[in-house]
Amino acid sequence: MLNLVLFEPEIPNNTGSLIRLSANMGASLHLIKPFGFEITDKRLRRAGLDYKELAQVYEYENFEDYLLKAKPNRLYAVSSKVSTGYADVNYQSGDSFLFGPETRGLPQEILDQYPGITLPMQAGSRS
Repeated sequence: MLNLVLFEPEIPNNTGSLIRLSANMGASLHLIKPFGFEITDKRLRRAGLDYKELAQVYEYENFEDYLLKAKPNRLYAVSSKVSTGYADVNYQSGDSFLFGPETRGLPQEILDQYPGITLPMQAGSRS
């Protein structure tokens, strides 16, 4: 099973969509505070539809709390600032994909600590 990890997510609709995606993938979703919204936000519920009950969603007070409690085996920082493509890695069950806040991405200190992967994007698109 793969793990999706959101570091300080800002947009409830995006988080709701990832709740739905993780439920459909059979992946766990890890949410690292602070959030840019209330977890009870109706936009989160609307985007997540009725999948919250089907998803494995965990919340953490901060990144250190996540590392301590989740104990990720292999953590990949997803960023447009790295050159390793997602398809260039041999993944294992239990691997985790760490996504940064929508408006600013992951902090440099996290990018420096963990291997990074990038997802393909169309030319002219923003991450």
